[in-house]
Amino acid sequence: MHTVVVGSSGTTPEEVIAVARDGARIELHPEAVEALRTARRFIDDLAAKPDPVYGVSTGFGALAVRHIGPELRAQLQRNIVRSHAAGMGPRVEREVVRALMFLRLKTLASGRTGVRPEVAQTMADVLNAGITPVVHEYGSLGCSGDLAPLSHCALTLMGEGEAEDRDGAVRPAGDLLAEAGIAPVELREKEGLALLNGTDGMLGMLLMACADLARLFTSADIAAALSLEALLGTDRVLAPELHAIRPHPGQAASAANMLKVLAGSGLTGHHQDDAPRVQDAYSVRCAPQVAGAGRDTLTHARTVAERELAAAVDNPVVLPDGRVESNGNFHGAPVAYVLDFLAVAAADLASVAERRTDRLLDKNRSHGLPPFLAHDAGVDSGLMIAQYTQAALVSELKRLAAPASVDSIPSSAMQEDHVSMGWSAARKLRTAVDGLSRVIGVELYAAARAVELRSRTAGAAPGEAARAVVAALREAGAEGPGEDRFLAPDLGAAEAFVRSGALVAAAESVTGPLA
Repeated sequence: MHTVVVGSSGTTPEEVIAVARDGARIELHPEAVEALRTARRFIDDLAAKPDPVYGVSTGFGALAVRHIGPELRAQLQRNIVRSHAAGMGPRVEREVVRALMFLRLKTLASGRTGVRPEVAQTMADVLNAGITPVVHEYGSLGCSGDLAPLSHCALTLMGEGEAEDRDGAVRPAGDLLAEAGIAPVELREKEGLALLNGTDGMLGMLLMACADLARLFTSADIAAALSLEALLGTDRVLAPELHAIRPHPGQAASAANMLKVLAGSGLTGHHQDDAPRVQDAYSVRCAPQVAGAGRDTLTHARTVAERELAAAVDNPVVLPDGRVESNGNFHGAPVAYVLDFLAVAAADLASVAERRTDRLLDKNRSHGLPPFLAHDAGVDSGLMIAQYTQAALVSELKRLAAPASVDSIPSSAMQEDHVSMGWSAARKLRTAVDGLSRVIGVELYAAARAVELRSRTAGAAPGEAARAVVAALREAGAEGPGEDRFLAPDLGAAEAFVRSGALVAAAESVTGPLA
């Protein structure tokens, strides 16, 4: 099994996904252990002094004005975890919790939080044992960190609350730790607070969304190319010199992808001979501009994510010179904004894909394709309701594009009077990514059927890439043209074909690597 070694200088998107989705094992680098020891000495020195230090010898949030004596500090750290583990609603996905914990471990290992090495090691041990704390949908405002989600994780380290075993069964966390031979952590000064005060949940979801969207943008280019072929559109609008005069990198990448997929097609531009059109519709002609804008948004989001991966988010933090300083780095605004921005890009990409699907099904705009791509229109309804389903998904994606980050509900007796709602932005983006996968699946399914029907009647064949995609899609269980049948399984197969990366692999078997 792949092993990720955690040092004191951050981690990479690939390592986060390896831990979250692939169950990669974790080791602490000796240099990180030394950084933890050094920072802890500073905390112990401060704890021995009479002066109050936030998070070490005071309460939290609006209760930070109370100085806490040494005899109550262990209880203080336990209590913050117990009281903040106040999430409600459905359990979030296992991969989200693993990303959340690993990213908190990454910050602990930076030596900026002041926890002991054994706290970080216990978190690594819990992840390696396949123990996943039960974390609920609601409880984070995206400021002072993802407090409730991280608290449920910290509760597991203490041997309290509930967690899932490797098989997904929910059991008492203490029992799972005992079976794995992991001793529960006895928290000391600053440690409870350090386990809670990070943007790790929203960052983990951002990283996974970026990985998924990168695949979906490529998938959308392939589906759009097949739709262009089926509509007898022209590929001349994809010429590199046209995109060079509006030099957005994402636009050029999408156009290049489509051009590669369309290479050798006998269908493109056919309308110039048979049914003159001055220009194709926007949903066809402007596909690279729309998808490309989303690609550039994704590039910006990745830049923000990489900066966060290099960050140590906590309050207070231990600086290299030994100072322990309060700060506002836990505010989730930078992450929340790009999470919302990606939801906008996903909604627009879905919207233009649905317009192409509708064009394929409308006999008045499809340039000779049968109504709804039906076998015997009237007796058969073809893909009529597949487009309804796609439209319902697009409508939801448009609602999900409304930004969460512009909202703020003050908390903690007005001490925390402006919050980011970044966790909420991340949760709705996950839903949007799922919806986009389905929308592209429907367009692909319709475009594949249309290409097959067109090649039977146009006296010309689609390009080799389109043929490879259609063949792989059929092998994956999405059947070809014919009389009406139970359609949901076909659409589910098309969605899985997109989501798994099989669509991209099929196209690349002909085109070579696509952007």
